[in-house]
Amino acid sequence: MIDTGSSYRLAASAEMLFVDLPFVERVRRIARLGYEVEIWDWTRKDVPALVETGATFSSMTGYVTGTLADPAGAEELLHTAEQSLKAAEQLGCPRLNLHGTGLDDRGVPVVASEIVTPRMWLTAARTLSRVAELGERAGRVFTLENLNTAVDHPGTPFAAASDTIALVEAVGSPHVRLNLDLYHAQIGEGNLVELVERALPLVGEIQVADVPGRREPGTGEIHYPAVAAALDRLGYTGVVGLEGWASDDPETALDRFRTSFTVSR
Repeated sequence: MIDTGSSYRLAASAEMLFVDLPFVERVRRIARLGYEVEIWDWTRKDVPALVETGATFSSMTGYVTGTLADPAGAEELLHTAEQSLKAAEQLGCPRLNLHGTGLDDRGVPVVASEIVTPRMWLTAARTLSRVAELGERAGRVFTLENLNTAVDHPGTPFAAASDTIALVEAVGSPHVRLNLDLYHAQIGEGNLVELVERALPLVGEIQVADVPGRREPGTGEIHYPAVAAALDRLGYTGVVGLEGWASDDPETALDRFRTSFTVSR
């Protein structure tokens, strides 16, 4: 495990690093370097082969298809969330990630929503309450990720961190938490330290990358050492995951990530 000088742990996305390698080898490389591993769509992976790597899996996508805010889409999301829980059990993965709606291979919403109606808010909260029941029965946590609509995910409902915070607070269950993505929050809202202070009691996991470019910390405008100091001050004991592309060599990118989140005493 990486020593950051703090009580949080570091993870890295195998979807975005060592991309010239077969997926199972990406997982092995990240794990050998001392990081926990994040993955996306488990249906496209050889799950038994991933188990054999011995890696510690921090999070994975918690649904295959479906949406939060319409009844038919909600049933589909709940059905595929149950399937995802079985894969999570195989992998020993504690957290399963959700979005406001399903995303295609380009990150574009399957059901785009320029306007989110009160009925959609109510349906989303009810859906997440049912998701929480699934998580409680399985002993897992579902996390709701904020996204940005300006660059990567236009038309995604419930995308802002303020939206995901409101929904998680409405559900009020330890089995539905926030995946607080600070890359997306910087593009959409900014004020990251204040956001961390506000959201941390609801956080299941934190994800990071720099802006612009969605690459490792130290390549853009975000001063991540200040975020790290805030997390340390607030006593965060969860995971900080790098969900970003390497600007050059992946191992160098991971070193920069580790350096940004190492707290000096």
